Amino acid sequence: MNLQPVEKIAKAVLYEGYLLYPYRPSAIKNQRRFNFGAVYPEAYRRAGNPEPSALETQCLAEAREDGILQVCLRFLRLVERSVGKVPAASSPGADTGPIEPVASLEVDGRVFQTWKEVEENEIWTPTLPLKELCFRTMTHWFELPARQSVELIQDHRGHLAGAVVRKTCALRGSVSVSALTPHEGTCKLTLHVSNGSDCVASPQTACEDVLPSSFLSTHLVLGVEGGAFVSLLDPPPDAEALASACSNSGLWPVLVGEAGARDTLLCSPIILYDYPQVAEESPGDLFDATEIDEILSLRILTLTDDEKREMRACDERGRAILERTEALSPEHWSRLHAAVRSLEPLKETTP
Repeated sequence: MNLQPVEKIAKAVLYEGYLLYPYRPSAIKNQRRFNFGAVYPEAYRRAGNPEPSALETQCLAEAREDGILQVCLRFLRLVERSVGKVPAASSPGADTGPIEPVASLEVDGRVFQTWKEVEENEIWTPTLPLKELCFRTMTHWFELPARQSVELIQDHRGHLAGAVVRKTCALRGSVSVSALTPHEGTCKLTLHVSNGSDCVASPQTACEDVLPSSFLSTHLVLGVEGGAFVSLLDPPPDAEALASACSNSGLWPVLVGEAGARDTLLCSPIILYDYPQVAEESPGDLFDATEIDEILSLRILTLTDDEKREMRACDERGRAILERTEALSPEHWSRLHAAVRSLEPLKETTP
């Protein structure tokens, strides 16, 4: 399966809400993040919390006898970035002793902040023959080990001033796929994503506290060979009843790629229409697809110097937004202001 035709829209789904205007960690709206497609550990749900530990989607595919299904699970994994300082800048090779955790640290004009970064993950299942899926459920298990890295911070003299520590928790989960053939030549596919990661939780545990053990912005990309997917939004007349019987919990399947193509499906935690597109005038991600690029870009230019400084220090994605916006040319601003997609005559109305 070639993900290139759907990469832009899949990336937009992956990072929707990652960092919102005014793009500063201190902003209240950026202190509670990752609202879409979060799959929490099953242990957290069993402790009495209502957040989902699984997502499920159902879709239709017209397939030949030799049809095969390809499945890619995509999600963000939380990387907890903490910053610490040493009591006094230590000379190279000196024993620093304990590092004191701080919210932010400034060294030679550079600001280092405690923050929740993310990393992208793709989990591919083996190629799945549709014929076999009609007789048994196929489950693909995966594990991602915990990691920790330490980045030392030195000043202009080479003295140690602090450190940046990045940690990830171990993740474990599964993707299950099954199929039914309720109508000749048409398969009803059911895909189930679950999170079996370990975590310690009680009914009082806040969902933010188990985000490191969760899948974030979770979605699926499906590809079919020897067949074609059926739109659930606009199914053909002979498939309307089958489409209306499909149940989706936390994911919504839409056709993606070139208009008219039916070989790729995006199962998104955000409800989309078939063949969604990112506007060609957009200069890059702003992590808020419900907003207008021009308005957000103009607002970024109104940030104070201190706010821009904090935005740069947040992470590479925040810095890229600021630098890109400040570098926009007059011609690009003009393109952001208005665009005409098509010109059609007005329909006559009967009085």
